[in-house]
Amino acid sequence: MAVLPPLLRRRGTDEYVPPPPSPGERRAAARAARSVRDRAAEQSVSPPRLAEDRCGTAIALRALDAESGGGFFTVPDDAERDGAAAAAALDDADGPPVVDVQTHLVNPGRFVGHAADALSWFLGFADERRWSAGVDPGLLSPATWASLVFGQSETAAALITLPPGIGDGRVIDNDEVARCRALVDEIAGPGRVRSHAIVHPNLPGELERMGEWAQRCDPSGWKAYPLFGDDGGWRLDDEIGEAFLDRVGEVGPPLVAVHKGISGPVPDTAPVGAAPHDVGPAAARHRDVTFLVYHSGYEPLWTEGPHRHGGDGVDALITSLAEHDIGAGGNVYAELGSTWQLVIRKPVEAAHLLGKLLLAVGDERILWGTDSVWYGSPQQLIDAFRAFTIPDWMQEEFGYPPLTLESKRKILSTNAAAVYDLEPQERDDAWVEFAAARLERIFD
Repeated sequence: MAVLPPLLRRRGTDEYVPPPPSPGERRAAARAARSVRDRAAEQSVSPPRLAEDRCGTAIALRALDAESGGGFFTVPDDAERDGAAAAAALDDADGPPVVDVQTHLVNPGRFVGHAADALSWFLGFADERRWSAGVDPGLLSPATWASLVFGQSETAAALITLPPGIGDGRVIDNDEVARCRALVDEIAGPGRVRSHAIVHPNLPGELERMGEWAQRCDPSGWKAYPLFGDDGGWRLDDEIGEAFLDRVGEVGPPLVAVHKGISGPVPDTAPVGAAPHDVGPAAARHRDVTFLVYHSGYEPLWTEGPHRHGGDGVDALITSLAEHDIGAGGNVYAELGSTWQLVIRKPVEAAHLLGKLLLAVGDERILWGTDSVWYGSPQQLIDAFRAFTIPDWMQEEFGYPPLTLESKRKILSTNAAAVYDLEPQERDDAWVEFAAARLERIFD
């Protein structure tokens, strides 16, 4: 079997099934597999080991760049062969600490029944190699989360958010997330972790419990999945959404992280609540609430190109915001968790997506998220983003601004720090191993 760097492996999450690779993606994978084999032989290391390190990342990015016509990933040839050259190409030594606003973990003891079956089915697509023997919930545990997100990447601060589910169908609940955050605060000091509380306002009793959760769990915001529920879910601007947003204003904090996009493998049957058309009217009506649009409305089966007013995916979000006069400096942020993972292998689409968001909301309203721990360590996602550029020809033809070093620093760090009132400390390994050992037993 060909050995590929993780960036080129077939990926999905609990929220989507990945589309089949395009011919260009297949050619890039074949090119990268040959390079991994050849470079490993030159360095007398095993191909799997090389594929996992930064030389493997460089190989993947150069293969994708070559198949896309060049100008997207700035990675020199010697980065494929030399770890120091790869680090020099992918590091930002003078940049601020990385802040990840979308990370996940589960309580392994809850990994039973329908919830576990559904999550296992989807995670089988997340990384065929990682889950080839089935899903081990220990690899999604708080301890593994700490080791991968903080120990094996540059991430210095992270937010724990929750997947949907109710009752016994939750793989983790609000109180358990708050316990994980509090333990990290105790060990590493405040400022490493923030957390959401999840609310399903279309279900009985959830709105009433928000006051209780606000006091007991001390969330930094509320996570909502409008696509979750019967009859296509609900909308931010319908009766359910209005009641929810009014309740957010009453109990605080006035921040809503809402899943929009990544609605499923068949667009015609996508839940109405997954589409971002309601973001603009809701945000215009509730200017005192900050909206974080998780996934930015991106749909894997919608090809991102130049903005099409009234289109799907990110275009739908941009249209909704424009129609309600919400732009740069507004109360809506676009988040990149899973979205960036999906478009890495389609650099032209990635440039359109980022270029459109830069025009629509500005570089101070885009947030870095990865959806880890579903993907393992997020380091290769960070490296790929650091290396990415919007080519000059696309800037000239479509009017996109450049994705500058300063813009990347805002997206990777300072925007999220401002939203979540963080003063993130520099990355530090000293606490991670001890925290992981404590987190391993947190639900005993």
